[in-house]
Amino acid sequence: MTDFTQLNAEYASQRPKDLIRYALEQHDAIAVSFSGAEDVVLIDMAVKLRRDVQIFTLDTGRLHPETYEFIETVRKHYGITIQVQTPEQQSLQALTTAKGMFSFFEDGHQECCGVRKIQPLKNKLATLDAWITGQRRDQSPGTRSNIEMIEVDASPGQHGELIKYNPLTHWTSAQVWEYIRMFDVPYNPLHASGFVSIGCQPCTRPVLPNQHEREGRWWWEEETHKECGLHGGNIISKG
Repeated sequence: MTDFTQLNAEYASQRPKDLIRYALEQHDAIAVSFSGAEDVVLIDMAVKLRRDVQIFTLDTGRLHPETYEFIETVRKHYGITIQVQTPEQQSLQALTTAKGMFSFFEDGHQECCGVRKIQPLKNKLATLDAWITGQRRDQSPGTRSNIEMIEVDASPGQHGELIKYNPLTHWTSAQVWEYIRMFDVPYNPLHASGFVSIGCQPCTRPVLPNQHEREGRWWWEEETHKECGLHGGNIISKG
């Protein structure tokens, strides 16, 4: 049985790339989740270890045009295949037919995120034994402060237990951007316009100086909970 406490203590003092190497050695069915700046840092590290590393992204159908262009830029920059996960058409059509295109402004973002993001992610995770994410503890006050570098995911994998690796757990945003500049890593051009945490176009806006990066997400809702649910199971399980 894997001793996650010991592994987390061991890798807390090592480089993120060392944890990625360990993860790739432990699992055949493993993939890097790609959406933001942190994730391209992971891609940059991972492809240097294994050129054929599996990478996937979620296309909600509501992303900024710049984000779609960014995905293509990353694909070409690294010469990689990016698997694009899309919403199930029947569920999406049922939601938009019943509630229109902007129901989240009236009854919260969880239902829309469930159709456009959560279910497509679960469909992908069901084919894996492990995944690598760009979560950091300082990304979202009160919700991600307890994440670990290695943990059991709340969603099942293809053979039961699904392992989640968060190599950037202890990194700050400044460290992410230092790496991006140092290694000429591609980034979403929206970052140059004040966007820090970038999601769907209707639900994301730039943040002001000294605002936390997650305050630009679902900005019309309660400020203390800025999660779409992609990592919600793990966050809730830690109390």
